[in-house]
Amino acid sequence: MKKDNVKSKVLTAIIYIFLTFMAIIYIVPLLWIFTVSFKTNKEIFTNPFGLPEHLFLDNFTFSWSAGNLGTATLNSFIVCAVTLLLSMLIGSMAAFAIGRLRWKLSKLCMTYFLLGMMIPVHCVMIPLFTRFAKMGLSNTLTGLVLPYLTFSLPITIYIMTGFFQSMPNELFESACIDGASIYKMFAQVALPLSKTGLFVTGLMTFVNNWNELLLAMVFISDDTKKTLPVSLSKFVGPYNTNYSQMFAAIIIAIIPTIVVYCAFSNQIVEGLTAGAVKG
Repeated sequence: MKKDNVKSKVLTAIIYIFLTFMAIIYIVPLLWIFTVSFKTNKEIFTNPFGLPEHLFLDNFTFSWSAGNLGTATLNSFIVCAVTLLLSMLIGSMAAFAIGRLRWKLSKLCMTYFLLGMMIPVHCVMIPLFTRFAKMGLSNTLTGLVLPYLTFSLPITIYIMTGFFQSMPNELFESACIDGASIYKMFAQVALPLSKTGLFVTGLMTFVNNWNELLLAMVFISDDTKKTLPVSLSKFVGPYNTNYSQMFAAIIIAIIPTIVVYCAFSNQIVEGLTAGAVKG
C-alpha cells in the first residue's frame, strides 16, 4: 500500500510540474506582449524584457484610431455572430438527425461531415475566390460568413452528435408517448439538455473565426469591411514596423477571446468531457 501511495504521489507531482511548465509557456509570452505594449520603441530595443519606465498609453489610442480598429472590431463581431448563430442552428439540427433518428445513411452522412475537418482551407481558396467573384460575393461580409460557416459545421456536428447520443432513450420515448413530434423533441427535450454542448461549440466557433486571417485577407480589400486580424497587419510594413503600437493593437484584439475563455472555461471543460461519453 505504501508503495502504491508513493507512486501515486510521484505521478501527481510529475503531472503538476508538467502542467505548470505548460502554463508558463503560454502565459509568459502574453505577459511580455502586455508589458511591451506600454513601452516606446526605444525602450523595446534597449530593454525588451524589463518593465516600462512609464505607462505609455498613447500606443493604444493611436492604434485604435490609425488602425481603424473600431470598424474592424464591429466587422469581426458581425461576421462571428452570424456564423455562430447559423452554425449552432444548422449544426445542432444535423447532429440531432444523425445521433437520434434512425435512417440508413446516418453514418455515411456523419462521415461526409467529418471529411470537412480534413480539408485545409488553402485547397478551396482559389475556387471560392473565383466563384464568389462571379456571384458578386467578393469584398462582402457575406463572402466571409459562408466559408466560416462551412468550416465551423463539421466540428459542431461532431461534438453535438456525441451529446445527443449520450442522452437517455427514455426521455425521447416519453416525449413520443405524450404525442411530441420530432421537432418538439428537438426543441423541448434535446436542446435544453445540450446547453453545455452549445456553449462549447459556440465558443470554439466564435474564437476560431475571430482570429481567422487568411480568408479575410484574400476576400476583403475594402478597408471599411476588413476584420480585426487583417487590420493588425497594417502595423507591419516592408521597411518599418512600429512594434509598440503593433503590440498595443494585438492586446486590443485578444481581449475579447481572453474574456470569453476566462468566463466560460468551466463550461468548455465540462462540455468536452460530457460530449466524449456516449450512452
